[in-house]
Amino acid sequence: MKFICQKENLMLGLNAVSRSSVGRTTDPILEGILINVKKNHIILTTNDLDIGIEYLLENIDVVEEGKVVVDCRMFVDIIKKLPNDQISLHVNDKDLLVIECEGSVYKLSTMNADDFPSLPKIDVEKSITLSQGALKDMIKRTIFAVSTDENRPIFTGCFLEVVNETLNVVAVDGYRLALRKASMGKFSEKFTAIVPGKYLNEIVKNLQDIDEVVTVGISKNQALFEINNCKIVSRLLEGEFFNYNNAIPNEWETRIKVNKGALQSAIERASIFSSSAAEKEEKYPIKIFISLGSIIISCTSQVGDAKEEVLVETEGKELEIGFDPKFLLDALKVVEDDEVYLYFKSEISPCVIRPLADEKYVYMVLPRRLRGE
Repeated sequence: MKFICQKENLMLGLNAVSRSSVGRTTDPILEGILINVKKNHIILTTNDLDIGIEYLLENIDVVEEGKVVVDCRMFVDIIKKLPNDQISLHVNDKDLLVIECEGSVYKLSTMNADDFPSLPKIDVEKSITLSQGALKDMIKRTIFAVSTDENRPIFTGCFLEVVNETLNVVAVDGYRLALRKASMGKFSEKFTAIVPGKYLNEIVKNLQDIDEVVTVGISKNQALFEINNCKIVSRLLEGEFFNYNNAIPNEWETRIKVNKGALQSAIERASIFSSSAAEKEEKYPIKIFISLGSIIISCTSQVGDAKEEVLVETEGKELEIGFDPKFLLDALKVVEDDEVYLYFKSEISPCVIRPLADEKYVYMVLPRRLRGE
């Protein structure tokens, strides 16, 4: 096996297939990368049996066909640090992968390519196609609300659903909910899948802010993402997802219209006192008092107290309610509108954040009990 390519071209493929985290495994080959050299192209593959990524590299100067597996992290680290020039790679008679670039020479141990697990062939039952930019944006604006609690595995994934010609991407962790919507146009078929959040993070790495399409296909328990020269196969979470529509309140007693940036800045400043230096594990809620024309955001802890006033347009009753500031901030940070509505039903009901006009997103955050109550 021998080929020559530009570092920049090789890094395109390596960035696509190298994963930020590999699942727990005792098999070293699952931490490897398969380099399959064909007549005039290369296929790079990683696969830990939960997620597999394959990238086709074209315009390669192939001298000799063949395939080999090397440790992925080590290989990427070496290539990344080499000069921006042509790189020559070949396997020598001692089964070492020799990497040469200008005056640099590295030799890597190899593993038997025949032992590397192939990506499963998916018999796609249903699929959706949308722009890469749209899917990337929807995932990034919801994935923060995915749970990390493995005791509730269904919440560790994002729910993708097409209903009434609309794609909904939903994340729930038991304390908050994030929902994004996008029109899919006529004739879109019903589609549901729960993709683990940790794999969506890898998929987002391969999506660009462009109009070129990504196709998402699903079978019984797997999903296939096709993005230009890249294919990603991920397992799906099995089970019934949370009935999020029934969880979002449709009635309210208090509604405020507020400048998103002003509210976010005020909460960020007040939340300085939410984490006590004296009690590092203690998290103090912020208190929000809603009155006619303004809200008062305050936080009191052992190290001091803070008070912020933000002008708002108020409808309905006065209300005092507590929140974990991080949960509110996480939602506000992904809102792109200048102004938003916040809806409240009572001091023990969730806060719902919606846009002023269309229903392209909904964020919901459960309140926290205030100290002394």
